[in-house]
Amino acid sequence: MYAIIEDSGSQRKVQAGEAILIDLLDEGTAAIGKAVTFDRVLMLGGEGDAKIGAPYVRGAVVKGEVLEPVVLGEKIHIHKHRTKKAYKKKTGHRQRYTRVKITSVTG
Repeated sequence: MYAIIEDSGSQRKVQAGEAILIDLLDEGTAAIGKAVTFDRVLMLGGEGDAKIGAPYVRGAVVKGEVLEPVVLGEKIHIHKHRTKKAYKKKTGHRQRYTRVKITSVTG
C-alpha cells in the first residue's frame, strides 16, 4: 500500500519501509526513534480501489520514525554578476533535512 502525503507544501509518494527526507524537525534536535505522524494524506492506493481525499482522506495516517535528525542536502551555488560593472559575487547554501523511515500506512 502506498500513500501520497503533503508535507511542508510539497507532495510525496511513500510506502512502508521507505526512508524519506523531510524539512528539519525540532531545529535538528529530534531524538533518533522519535515518532512522526503525517495526517495530511491526499491519496491511498495499492490494494483494490484508490481512496482520493477532498482535500484529505478522512482517517488515513502515515507513521514514521526519525533515523537521522540532521542530514545536509546538496550544495547550491549562487552566482551574481553585473556586466561592465566589475561586480561578481558567489555564495552558497546547503539545506538541512531530517531522514524519516515510514513504518506504517493506514486508512
